[in-house]
Amino acid sequence: MTPRTPYKVGDLLLHLTDRDLRILEDLEQYRLLDTRLIQRLEFPVVQSDGQPGFASQATATRLTIRVLHRLEEHSVVARVGRRIGGKGHGSGQTVWQLGAAGERLLRARRGESGRRRYVDPGAGFLAHTLDVARYAATLTEQARAHRFEILDLQAEPTSWRPFQSGHGGALTLKPDLAVVTADAESETHSFVEIDRDTEHLPAVLRKSGLYQRYWQSGTEQARNDGLFPLVVWVTPDQQRADKIERAIREDGALDARLFHATTAEPSLAVVAPYTSPNERGGSL
Repeated sequence: MTPRTPYKVGDLLLHLTDRDLRILEDLEQYRLLDTRLIQRLEFPVVQSDGQPGFASQATATRLTIRVLHRLEEHSVVARVGRRIGGKGHGSGQTVWQLGAAGERLLRARRGESGRRRYVDPGAGFLAHTLDVARYAATLTEQARAHRFEILDLQAEPTSWRPFQSGHGGALTLKPDLAVVTADAESETHSFVEIDRDTEHLPAVLRKSGLYQRYWQSGTEQARNDGLFPLVVWVTPDQQRADKIERAIREDGALDARLFHATTAEPSLAVVAPYTSPNERGGSL
């Protein structure tokens, strides 16, 4: 396939729809997305409660693939060389990133210069990045069902929080996601860590310790009306969640009130206020 990229940003915009631009922004935000995730974010299937969408998963997937191939011809999206493992095959398993022309386009629209260097990601980075995006896609789907509103959803590196430690050193906290959701009564602020059970518990405790140092710095509270988000560790199974919570409780240096560990589905009731008040998460 030979790319046919227009020379000027203005010319390129003539070939792109609003949804095309949203796909580029999704890829910029999450860094890597597979075809299925792009379909979930931008080509939703009709909801049981009557929310608009495509009539079937197959129809939505076909259109997603067709649009991505068109965007690939303009070099605004690009396939990642490493493919996803597992049972899935075909175009639905293709991983995409922002193409060179797509990055130039988004930067130009914001009046920015510079260029990001793209490399083929390692397997661990790819798997974790897609897991983070899947969690964000689930939040987006829940919001479409009018269960709650997403006021802010930041992925890396936008979610990063630089701060000064108590000893004067410069540090940076790097949450997987920083999320603010709301219903008619309240807002819920969360830092989300997607745990794949690939890190030993000492690494989890070190990251938790960095969250606590950030809390102690007061930086987030100063920018957030005194609130500090709950740190939610999202784990692949309950056994792993129990191990993380126990390790945090037994660590004499950590304040367990800052943290919560659970699996993906129940974590939604912590991160998003769409359940009864006694089931919600909160902010410290």
